[in-house]
Parts: sequence; structure tokens; C-alpha cells
Amino acid sequence: MAFSLLSSIPLALFTFMLIVGLSKAQQIGTATRHYKFHIRRANVTRLCHTKSIVTVNGQYPGPKIVAREGDRVIVEVFNHVKDNVTLHWHGVRQLRSGWADGPAYVTQCPIQTGRSYAYNFTIAGQRGTLWWHAHISWLRATLYGPIIILPKLGVPYPFAKPYKEVPMVFGEWWNADTEAVINQALNTGGGPNVSDAYTINGLPGPLYNCSSKDTFKLKVKPGKTYLLRIINAALNDELFFSIANHTLTTVDVDAVYVKPFDSDTILISPGQTTNVLLRTKPVGPSATYLMAARPYATGQGTFDNSTTAGLLEYQNDHNKSIKKLPLFKPTLPSINDTSFATKFTNKLRSLATEKFPANVPQSIDEHLYFTVGLGSNPCPKNQTCQGPNGTKFAASVNNVSFTMPTTALLQAHYFGQSNGVYRPDFPVNPLHYFNYTGTPPNNTLVGKGTKLMALRFNTSVELVMQDTSILGAESHPLHLHGYNFFVVGQGFGNYDPSKDQAHFNLVDPVERNTVGVPPGGWVAIRFRADNPGVWFMHCHLEVHTSWGLKMAWLVLDGELPNQKLPPPPADLPKC
Repeated sequence: MAFSLLSSIPLALFTFMLIVGLSKAQQIGTATRHYKFHIRRANVTRLCHTKSIVTVNGQYPGPKIVAREGDRVIVEVFNHVKDNVTLHWHGVRQLRSGWADGPAYVTQCPIQTGRSYAYNFTIAGQRGTLWWHAHISWLRATLYGPIIILPKLGVPYPFAKPYKEVPMVFGEWWNADTEAVINQALNTGGGPNVSDAYTINGLPGPLYNCSSKDTFKLKVKPGKTYLLRIINAALNDELFFSIANHTLTTVDVDAVYVKPFDSDTILISPGQTTNVLLRTKPVGPSATYLMAARPYATGQGTFDNSTTAGLLEYQNDHNKSIKKLPLFKPTLPSINDTSFATKFTNKLRSLATEKFPANVPQSIDEHLYFTVGLGSNPCPKNQTCQGPNGTKFAASVNNVSFTMPTTALLQAHYFGQSNGVYRPDFPVNPLHYFNYTGTPPNNTLVGKGTKLMALRFNTSVELVMQDTSILGAESHPLHLHGYNFFVVGQGFGNYDPSKDQAHFNLVDPVERNTVGVPPGGWVAIRFRADNPGVWFMHCHLEVHTSWGLKMAWLVLDGELPNQKLPPPPADLPKC
């Protein structure tokens, strides 16, 4: 009944309802922010190509969510398209609210056509920039938007208050239907077709054919400080980003403050967010400045090596035409500049102050070692496959290519119905040890299974993730749902605990939810398993996730009432 009534209300009224809810909530401290997201198809034109895409409220990119630390957020999602849909609130801790996390068949069954689901969660102990996106197949190509988390009322930023705050979301545009792209790749076993453009806030920019009108323009005043809330929502590429003749000061990553540092260029992986301060020049306008983003890629696979761009324009107080001003372009690192990528990530440090401490686990209960990388599966009989040596591309963690169940894992766990759905025996170490960054083995085949890593409540975990380099050294941005973690170390080659642990940073390591495993190297993270539920971990290169580079953690209930997972909401979708 509610669905049929709401589906008849004009889209403009939904937008009005959204704006009213936002403005009211922003006037109070801890509040309930109520949003209505209607999944609809809309015709959008980019690169002179009009296509029907899946959107929220007809917007591309989707609407932003604005909340304060401590606020409760309720997002009612109504599915009006033929595709099954879920939404994930990327980076939100979801403390004891795993039912609202969103990955399909992990914490919930999808929202089917004509159905709805209310995501209900509280933002606790976080402030900065996060984002939301679809978490089923490749629908997040067009279903995504920012989450802006303001500090509590009266609590300032740990840096100078900016004159203005601007969300900037990087994405990818396909002229083709992305569902058809990934389905073809999975059927043939080969790599999927690459995107036709990268975008800034949905706009490709002037460096593509037939896109000069589709350019993001940031109009600024001289002598001001702007906070750019940057999100990488691209499906399959890490990105370098720079603004010509301007310096960026990184102050926050993944909604966690960091020690500020300056750079001409930043690196941001899919799933990550980075807040930077942009200080404009004291006098203007003397020029127009290009802002540009293009991929950082080390693998041998195909990828979109184009560049998206926007314009930084100073307010013109002298009636001088922008077209007559000189245009300055940034110099970006080369596409495989791992040296720059490493130096940039090594600069990231937590504030580690009394007000914003870095609570790194100092003693460890579980030492885990996971290999991550690409491999292959045999080609089915009577079929020609386009993967390595006539196989199908696959990807794995500890040689287990994750098989998605048809029943949501969290429901199966909560109701004690795990038999036949999953096994809690994910390997704590690789099944086979070899030189992961040397000569690759002859056998590239991976295993399959739906295995979970079970942890007792409040277990302190150290996890080392090692790139296997079997089919080429490649960076893998790994995202952990339900948790932040501390990046205590990283390096190249094979991880050596007898040597590398001595160099771990246990004082002020960066805290985040998505980290890149270096190509031909390793990264070490620590976290405390203090949030009961089933939590997905996967590569945020969507093609690698589709090939199986994913797994899930099962964190058991603690003994106290506030350490247990509450029952599911009444409207939780059914499979």
C-alpha cells in the first residue's frame, strides 16, 4: 500500500521532502535524519550518448546525505526498477546495526522490484566524508552519492574553518549497459570492456569528444580556503588528482582526521575518501586552472587510460572573459608511478591527540596472513573461454574464490541456519606458500567456497595482506565493512614477520576503512572485533570482486546485552 501511494507522488515533491528534512536536521545537534530514496530509471546524456540509467530520485550522481556525529539516519529505499537493489553506507561503522550495512546476500537479501526497506543506523564517533552506493552486481556505476558528516554542534574542525565545502565525486561512465558488460565478461571468462570516461560529479569534462558542455566548474573567490570532499566512486581504477598551480592540504581520509600535509597531487583508491584544503590565490582572476584525474594502474589488464577534468575559475571582477584567460594544466604522475603512490600513502598519519586518539591494538590475539590476487578457473566443457590460457579469470583470498550464497549470511547466522549456506572455516594462512612476488607458479587455479572467518567478540586482530602477483603485480584496494582499522605497516616483496614487524607504526598509523595492497607487496592492518555480525571484506575494484576477491568475517556476540546483535527489523527483505 505504501509503495503504490508513494509511487504516484511527483519526483519534485520527493526532492522537496528531502530538502525540508535536511534543513530541519541541520539546525539541531543530535537528530534523526530521514530520507526517501526512490530507485528509478532516468535518461542521461553524456558524450553525446543518451542512455537509461538506474538512479536515486532521478539524480546522477545521487543526492547527498548530511548528518552530524551522533545522528540517527533513516533512509527509506523504494525499488521501482526491474533490478534487485541494495545500498551500502560505505565506511559507516554500523555499530550493532549490521542489518543496515547493505551488501547483497551478506547482511540482507536484495530489495526486489516493487518493495522497500528502511535502512536505520546511527553515526557514532565519526566525522568527515563517507559515501553510499549500490552493493549488488555493477549497479554502483550510477547509484552513488556523498555522505557528509559534520562535527557535533559547537565542535570545530582541527583546522581553520573553510570558507566553503564542496563534494567532488569521481566516477566512471559507460555508453553501454554496465550489467551487460559484467555479465558478458563472466560468461566468456575474459576481462570486461572498459569505461568510456571518468567523471567529476557525473561530468566527463572537456578532454573527451562531445563533452565540453559536460564539465564540472568550481568557481572560487581569491584568498579563501575551500574544503574539497573528494570521493573515488569509480568502479575499477585508483586515481591521481591535481589542480594546476595549486597545493592541496590533506586533512582527513575515510572520515578520520590526519596530520595535515601538502602535496600537488593526491592518490585516491576506489572506496576511499579524502578531504583536502584548497587555498586560493590572493589575487584573481589571472588564469583558469584545469583540475584533472587519471588512473594509477600497475596490472597488465585493460583499463581506461583517459583523463577527466574540471575547471577552477576565479570570480571575474573585471569583466574579463574567461575564454581569454590562459589555461594552466596540471602535471600528473605517470600511470604506473608506484613510487609516488608509496610516498603519498606513507605521509598519512593519524592525529593521535588526546581529543582524537589513535587506539591501535598493542597486543594481538589473532595473527592472520591472507594472500590476495588474480588466478583462474577451468573453462567449462564445450565452451571457449577468453581468460589466461583459455581459462576463466578468477580472484581469491588465501586461494578461496568466494561464492556468493543465495541466502543472506547474517540471517543464516542469526537464526542458526548456516548449514548449507556457509562454513566458518576460512583459512587463517595461505594453503600453499611460495614466492608470491617472484616467478609465478605454473598452476594458477583457485578454489571456491563460501567460507567465513569466525572471531570471538573483542578479539584484537593483526592481518597481513600479501599480493600474489600470479597474473601480474597489481594494487588491490581492500575495504572492510563494519570497521575502521589501523594501517601499521606496508612494504614490497614477500612479508617477513621476523624483519617487518619491527618497523610497524603503533603510535600514529592512519586509520581508515579501505587500503591498497601494494603491487608486488603487502600491507598490515590492526583492528578490534568489537562489532558483532557478519562483515564483508573485498577488493573495491569491482571487476576483482566479481571474480571472487572477497570474503566475510563472522564476529560473535559478546556476553553483555550491548555486545549482541539485535533482532532484524520487520521489513528486512526476504530472498
